Amino acid sequence: MDVIAVIGRCRLNILISGGTGSGKTTLLNCVSSCVDERERIVTCEDTAELQLQKPHVVRMETRAANAEGTGEVTMRQLVRNALRQRPHRIIVGEVRGEEAVDLIQAMNTGHSGSMGTVHANDPRLALSRMEALVRTAPGYQSVPSLNIKRDLADSLDVIIQTEQLIDGKRVVTHVTDVLRVEGETITTEDLIVYDHARGRHVGKGQLRPSFYRVAERYGLAERLASALSTLNMTAREP
Repeated sequence: MDVIAVIGRCRLNILISGGTGSGKTTLLNCVSSCVDERERIVTCEDTAELQLQKPHVVRMETRAANAEGTGEVTMRQLVRNALRQRPHRIIVGEVRGEEAVDLIQAMNTGHSGSMGTVHANDPRLALSRMEALVRTAPGYQSVPSLNIKRDLADSLDVIIQTEQLIDGKRVVTHVTDVLRVEGETITTEDLIVYDHARGRHVGKGQLRPSFYRVAERYGLAERLASALSTLNMTAREP
């Protein structure tokens, strides 16, 4: 909880990944509760599910075409309009199409702290899924894969993976640091994983993730390092 709270407060770009019913939107609500109340947030959703208890929230929803086939408002139109409303953060309820391009560009052009959810079963597949969604946008089918991967690595800071267990319990299974492109691959590093056998979270040994200096600027580096250290000790327990 402490690690995710620091991630939410430090205006990192976050992708929440998981299967249907795994708690992505619920977790997105929880992460957004850590946002500074002075920040202006614009949300883009197909159906209003987010319940952000913040004073400066602008909510936008897509709209289907009417009987005459006009009046449709797509998710990509919402994200583009969000950029014109001077938000500190843009939150996309679910990335499922060509709006992935605009969200990635927003993350790269000063809207740090933006968030979105995507359907995928692990953090690596989440990156592959985002690349596939970017390619659905007009003009991106012929863009080299390496260019898209570089954009993803430059824009995303953290992937948080959720899963619904057999007993119905919903858990965070990975908190993954997105690093850089090496060769043809986006390199990542798991900071926290869920140990299914023991039923608890454990750290993976990294006390200074790539966003450690960002946490220092917010005065949260000590809290981050302490939380990760505690999780690392848990990993060594029998």
